Amino acid sequence: MTGEFAVAVHSLVFLNHMKETVSSEVLAKNVCTNPARVRKVLAKLKKKNLVLTKEGIDGGYYFDQDPNRVNLADICEALEIKAVDSSYRSGDPDVECMIASGMAGVMDDIYQTLNQNCMESLKKITIAIIDEELQKRKKQKASG
Repeated sequence: MTGEFAVAVHSLVFLNHMKETVSSEVLAKNVCTNPARVRKVLAKLKKKNLVLTKEGIDGGYYFDQDPNRVNLADICEALEIKAVDSSYRSGDPDVECMIASGMAGVMDDIYQTLNQNCMESLKKITIAIIDEELQKRKKQKASG
């Protein structure tokens, strides 16, 4: 996973909770990052219609989707990231050693399987579920 994923999830949950147009500056303050990073991430979400924008003096971002239908796999897809991946490939496919020549392919298969399993799990976690979990934690903190 990437930092972009955390920024995207946090932003969507915040926008869903606020139920109004929010500037990148306000989002950045809540996410604890800079507005340029928020705009970069949310531009990718906008391309997939996971967030909308409003121009002008009261402009910014807003979330008009059903939070029960937007899941974390949707966010991964919008950001074009894999849940599990590695850019490093060990071995050398051109050597005669079975291990050195075959390990990269075996590891690629493992990463692909892990990514598919992770994406299936992420499909089960929606923006609404995260919001509910935050509400539950708030109540527990207040009572404890």
